[in-house]
Amino acid sequence: MTEPGRRKRKNPILRTRVPLLPPSGRSRVALGLTAAAALGRFELQVCGDCGTVQYPPREACHRCLSLALTWQPQSGAGELISETVLHHSHDVYFRDHLPWHLGMVRLDAGPTVIAHLLPASGAAPCRVRIVARLDKAGQAALVAVPDAHNISERAPDMANDTHMRELICDPRQRKVLVSDGKSPVGQALAKALVSAGAEIVWVGCAEPWKRPPGLDELNRLDSVTLVPLDVTSSDSVKSLGAELGAKVDILVNTAEVHRPYGIAARYGVEAARSEMDVNYLGLLRLAQEFGPVMRSRGADGQSSATAWVNILSVYALSNFPTHGTYSASKAAAYSLAQCLRAEMQPAGVRVMNVFPGPIDDEWNQELPPPKLTAQALARAVVKGLQEGVEDLFPGEVAQEWLARWRENPKVLERELAMSR
Repeated sequence: MTEPGRRKRKNPILRTRVPLLPPSGRSRVALGLTAAAALGRFELQVCGDCGTVQYPPREACHRCLSLALTWQPQSGAGELISETVLHHSHDVYFRDHLPWHLGMVRLDAGPTVIAHLLPASGAAPCRVRIVARLDKAGQAALVAVPDAHNISERAPDMANDTHMRELICDPRQRKVLVSDGKSPVGQALAKALVSAGAEIVWVGCAEPWKRPPGLDELNRLDSVTLVPLDVTSSDSVKSLGAELGAKVDILVNTAEVHRPYGIAARYGVEAARSEMDVNYLGLLRLAQEFGPVMRSRGADGQSSATAWVNILSVYALSNFPTHGTYSASKAAAYSLAQCLRAEMQPAGVRVMNVFPGPIDDEWNQELPPPKLTAQALARAVVKGLQEGVEDLFPGEVAQEWLARWRENPKVLERELAMSR
């Protein structure tokens, strides 16, 4: 028998299942709900003229026909007024996941929505909270959770539910590869993943004969195994991909080279070439070797490949001239990560891009606070996996940059140019 809390192993004799996805068709206006869910938020349309909160999304206000609709965050609080269990479906995805528990929730904001129900939500009538999560097709799905729990407390409940586990990427009982363990960020992430219940954490080490601070302590953890991996070497990536590619459930790419200064302050292209070789081409090498096999395992049920995490930088949104070539390499990696997301989506493997602000390390010493610690970044990444988000902006600086970039990218570009 399978031990409680431990996932069922895949039978190697059975044929590999083809990945099936939930229905993904959405109108253009409904994609606003998906865009908010990708950031871990639940948003609904609010009329700017009469103040009506409406669902489902429409082109105009259903009450006053105004076109002044904006997406605004909602608390999700409401009352479960009815529930049912789906036992039959003509859709091939839901047919393989029956029975499915659904409920109707009247939100305190006004609208009534149909949502997936967790077993712990309780029987109608009762108070629940609606959260938006991305399903396997990358579209928003509404989930009703117990009102007494906040998101972080509720995450383990979702991870235990066989259906809801597919809406998140909780590291618990999963096998994870962290591409680079020599940096404080890589080490902090490995420890955070172990604390979150990861079954195995493989940590890449490009130069095993060097022992950077903290690596020996990391290697003493029972769930951690150091493996040779140099993302600048196609042979190294290919060798590890052949060994572990069919086992990795979550890949976290932490490998990076970061050098300050822009164009005129540093002669030659050596530093910029190193940044591109690791930050951009390193991601490409990993994607070519691990991407196809992870994509082929998107239908392995509880043992399926589930997520790919890229540690990028908020500098990828708009170039920070004092870290100009580094910003350019991260912008290139961001563009490549979007391509990777499009290619992994048909298998239901989520690509999560992380855009931290300046990290408190040796390459950001001249920048003023606030700066993000490696431990804070690691906690944010684990929480993002537990909540199933697509894009993550941890830290005060990242949140500020994101808001300014959304408001007017050209103004942000001018402000950064004047801050040199």
